[in-house]
Amino acid sequence: MKNKKESTSAERIYKIFIYVALLTLAIVIIVPVAWVFMAAFKENREFYGNPWTLPAGLYWQNFVNAWNTAKMGEYMLNSVLVTALALLILLAVALPAAYCLSRFNFRGRKFLNGCFMAGLFINVNYIVVPIFLMLRDGDLWLTKMIGKGFLLNNLIVLAIIYAATALPFTIYLLSGYFATLPHDYEEAAYIDGASYRRAMWDIIFPMAKPSIITIILFNFLSFWNEYIISMTLMSSATGQKTLPVGLLNLMQAQQSAAEYGMMYAGLVLVMLPTLILYICVQSKLTEGMTVGGLKG
Repeated sequence: MKNKKESTSAERIYKIFIYVALLTLAIVIIVPVAWVFMAAFKENREFYGNPWTLPAGLYWQNFVNAWNTAKMGEYMLNSVLVTALALLILLAVALPAAYCLSRFNFRGRKFLNGCFMAGLFINVNYIVVPIFLMLRDGDLWLTKMIGKGFLLNNLIVLAIIYAATALPFTIYLLSGYFATLPHDYEEAAYIDGASYRRAMWDIIFPMAKPSIITIILFNFLSFWNEYIISMTLMSSATGQKTLPVGLLNLMQAQQSAAEYGMMYAGLVLVMLPTLILYICVQSKLTEGMTVGGLKG
């Protein structure tokens, strides 16, 4: 009886510790985000008082100035195009590749899996310079051949680079999920005369919807917030910068101009799409990481 009481007491203390830790983590994350949203509606004169005071009103002109004057609208459009194109390219390559690697045995399968696994340990920030040099040399060769290069300062090429660097993690996650799915449905489809492609599209992909949503969310966040590759490959394209690069330029310019409200409005414009997407798919996120196969 005494051991049971001690066990119950220890379990209660453990739960309290977990709740306190989670509450502290939530406060650490929510408070800065809420402060940025609050500061985005303040006028410049309000920043010279108590930073924790609520804005006197909703000063929407900060967002108008950030969107038009600071060209955040143009940068956001560039980020939307690059992110959407990169996700399309990534899914078009990663989904069939992960399906083949996880569902079929063929010569070279282990080697390909090993290559993708090795790619997980390569930080893309470490290979930005080789990528830049490769594209620069390609532009020099194209300039000699056709008189013009198009590999650098090109949003389409930037999207391709994003998709290529995300392939190892995406294929690793998808193939691990696909491998847990039973072969019964595919075999039944083959008996009914379905091809491999139709079985993949009509059976495996719908069953793997939670995992696909997960990799879309992860890669969207990665592409949307990426800075180093975009800054390096789009250094000479003043009108084709993505949102993180444009935001940094805005922050550097407005700190000296003391236009803090416009700066924080730009921060909100960067964060808002990711917050909206996360709220829409949060119920599928955990499921995509943990659930596989059939229940029962």
